[in-house]
Amino acid sequence: MPPTAPRPVVRLSIKAEARAIRFGFPWVYADELVLDRRTKALAPGTLAVLEDTERKPMGLVTVNPRSKIIARMLDADPEAVIDRDWFAARLATALALRARLFAEPFYRLVHAEADGLPGVIIDRFGDVAVIQPNAAWAEALIEPLAEALTEVTGVASIVKNGTGRVRGLEGLAEETVVLRGAVDAPVPVRMNGATYLADVLGGQKTGLFYDQRPNHAFAQALSNGARVLDVFAHVGGFGLAALAGGAATTLAVDSSAPALALATDAAARMGMADRFATRQGDAFAVLEALATEGAQFDLVICDPPAFAPNKQALEAGLRAYERVAKLAAPLVAPGGYLGLCSCSHAADLSAFRAASARGIGRGGRRGQIIHTGFAGPDHPMLPQLAESAYLKALFFRLDG
Repeated sequence: MPPTAPRPVVRLSIKAEARAIRFGFPWVYADELVLDRRTKALAPGTLAVLEDTERKPMGLVTVNPRSKIIARMLDADPEAVIDRDWFAARLATALALRARLFAEPFYRLVHAEADGLPGVIIDRFGDVAVIQPNAAWAEALIEPLAEALTEVTGVASIVKNGTGRVRGLEGLAEETVVLRGAVDAPVPVRMNGATYLADVLGGQKTGLFYDQRPNHAFAQALSNGARVLDVFAHVGGFGLAALAGGAATTLAVDSSAPALALATDAAARMGMADRFATRQGDAFAVLEALATEGAQFDLVICDPPAFAPNKQALEAGLRAYERVAKLAAPLVAPGGYLGLCSCSHAADLSAFRAASARGIGRGGRRGQIIHTGFAGPDHPMLPQLAESAYLKALFFRLDG
């Protein structure tokens, strides 16, 4: 049935590329929309009909005049009703893909625009799901979204994680609340033969980074009998996977003592606490200290936060990635392996690869790339949106 009241109409400006939107680009930037007084007065999250310059409807969008991404495409049908049933249909499609990919319910269920829910992230941890409503429209419609999520997946508990830089750009307040059920402890997650503990209430992002799953698996294949260093380890992502792959020892480095405590508890649950150690502190300082100590590892992996979260930070971010590589390379034993990761969408693969190679060279080493990895298939890429393909992982075999 159509909406009960006429929806406001917003219109593309002359400079907008209507063809890109018709072919699937999901965003309209603030300088691409006619910003008359009526449009500027729309409340963040308002549903509106988007028209092209000839006043032909293009679909249903959500509008936030406070955001640089002023409109996000929700549905090609301008009369679509965004209610529990609409959410349920999108979630069922997303679930069908993950259920085919994974035997257990530990995955990213919704990857924002790529799954047809702009600005919405949903990670599933068995019977617990965490929603990140990073756009105003999703914040306004969180209740029908949560109802549909329970209906489609059967999860017992739902957490709304309303934190992060993106929400600030949308003008949204930060808060984390339990919407359904109860969560009273970190959630055990099985992945690549390892056990992780996800702090879904107080951890980074949703509590665990599922996107690195295939890259964890590749590192694991290099780990049997190896001395492993996992830098920017969070709750033990690469390090615990390495232990599950037969690593002789793993040292996890992170600035967060609570994250390292979860990693240590997880290693104990795996029965591998005797092969797992942690070092809390600034990663750059720890890398420098390890070099001074003459430490050597067969496999070193560095998975830092986004050093280049936007184009303005790109140059500084690439220098930071180069510095990581420079400090990490001397710690790799002759013939060993170095894994370097970037989750910065502003730094494309070519730029990240060049920065990594420069850093390795400045560290006095040479190497060959043996593997290039990306996010797992539960983080699908929307072909029209480069930002949805943000994760890169490069594995080098360094010279003897």
